[in-house]
Amino acid sequence: MHGRTFGRLGWPVSEVGYGLWGMGGWTGSDDQESLRALDRALALGCTFFDTAWAYGNGHSERLLAEALAARPEARPIVATKIPPKNLRWPGHAEDPVSAVYPPDHIREYTEKSLRNLKRDQVDLQQFHVWSDTWTDDPGWQRAVDDLKREKLVRGIGISINRWQPANVLRALATGLVDSVQVVYNIFDQAPEDELFPYCREHGIAVIARVPFDEGSLTGTLTAESRWPEGDWRNSYFQPENLTPTLSRIERLRPLVPEGMDLPELALRFILHHPAVSTVIPGMRRPRHVERNMAASDGEPLPPRLLEALRAHRWDRLPSATP
Repeated sequence: MHGRTFGRLGWPVSEVGYGLWGMGGWTGSDDQESLRALDRALALGCTFFDTAWAYGNGHSERLLAEALAARPEARPIVATKIPPKNLRWPGHAEDPVSAVYPPDHIREYTEKSLRNLKRDQVDLQQFHVWSDTWTDDPGWQRAVDDLKREKLVRGIGISINRWQPANVLRALATGLVDSVQVVYNIFDQAPEDELFPYCREHGIAVIARVPFDEGSLTGTLTAESRWPEGDWRNSYFQPENLTPTLSRIERLRPLVPEGMDLPELALRFILHHPAVSTVIPGMRRPRHVERNMAASDGEPLPPRLLEALRAHRWDRLPSATP
């Protein structure tokens, strides 16, 4: 497992981390299998785990705590997130910050996550949604400063709304934010325009999320793909999104090198960028862990292949999908 430095915080982290969203009660999730997958990741050298209170109202946090208790020698970086008080995803500029992140809410959910994780301090606490219209509010600024001063958290991050990678630059300019979490993959390349250069210049860590575009870049979706009622992928992959997505996947397939599959290509594309500190694929099965961790072998994609993949950029409009 190759490592990278987590921005100005200086933490060494595995370049392939672990996203725990799917362990919060997604369709088909199984706690015992999740624990086996987490344990396998730890055994293979994964040292960055990203969860959130909203992933099952603390369920994935508690699963991670159980997995880490079984391996007391492990000392990974643990990141979690504060849900918006109004439970509205993504963040909306018209919502007052008092309805989303009042100071008492920031502290309350940090303390809840600490209890779930069975820790006295969390490495990285993140805002789960964001709008830069909230930047100048002194309440959230005092709250995160207090959390750091009291050593309840080591670092502060922001999870950026999907397809709005520049909707955080004002917050970064405050100097209070140590990391960003952003959708970045073969289709979603817009973070390279403004966000990545700013982060590199100012030592801000970048966590790349949704590496497989919610499953399309695994190459397993079809026109008949459906999910059980209540599964959010039914809304994400509505026909107006699924049909063009499948067409784009077919145009990508000829670029997959011999001996490599599409998911591996997707991860290697993300890891080519020096601004990325770690990528966090969602993994619920040990075999998925083994496959994704294997992409961290230090072998870069050839420049001509990277150039070809850049032609598959897809700038989509902001959506209500989290």
